[in-house]
Amino acid sequence: MGRISNMIKGWWTKWVKGVEANNPEAVYEAAIEERIVRHAELKKAVSGIVYLRNKTQTELEDRQKELGEVQVQIPVAVEEGEDEAALVLIEKKDELTGQIAELKVELERVAGQADESKRALITFQGEIEKLKREKDEMLAKKASAEARITIQETLDGLSTEADIRALEGVREHIEKLQAEADIGAEIEGESLDDKLARIREKAADANAQSQLDEMKKQIAARKALQAEGPKNL
Repeated sequence: MGRISNMIKGWWTKWVKGVEANNPEAVYEAAIEERIVRHAELKKAVSGIVYLRNKTQTELEDRQKELGEVQVQIPVAVEEGEDEAALVLIEKKDELTGQIAELKVELERVAGQADESKRALITFQGEIEKLKREKDEMLAKKASAEARITIQETLDGLSTEADIRALEGVREHIEKLQAEADIGAEIEGESLDDKLARIREKAADANAQSQLDEMKKQIAARKALQAEGPKNL
């Protein structure tokens, strides 16, 4: 059962860590909120110590004031011959002196605690502000890293993406069309109709040349006859 319990705890811890890793902002917010609550509790405790310090300070001042009044009253009672009153005032003076000594010790102790608690409170407040700044910085780093990863994955996957394959298909189709156009230009004039047309053109040229040659012969013959005619006469 212990081993099963440990296994379950391990799974649970792993799952929680996974959730936390995928939600860093929520983790930071929870940590900050927890510290804010603790800061409020600490502030309340510090206020209690400060109140105790102030109360002790007030009591000390009251006892010192009362002692001052008693010390003024004792000589008057002695001069008036009020020995009984003088004895009471002397006892009260001694009592106040002892109380003042105790209050001074207590005030020193409480004042030290108050100063230390205030420094701790200020430090704790600084830690909260530091954690807030850290949250902003870390979330900015996370966003930047995710953007870089996305860009890198996009660059790495260009050769296998559908749009790139489509572009390659379009390029291939256009090149095939270009090849067909080139073939058409290369075989232009090699078809049977083209050959017959060339033959007819050559035949017409030959016939015309033959007629021209014949006409030249006839003209030359007439000129020759005309030249021989006067000679015969």
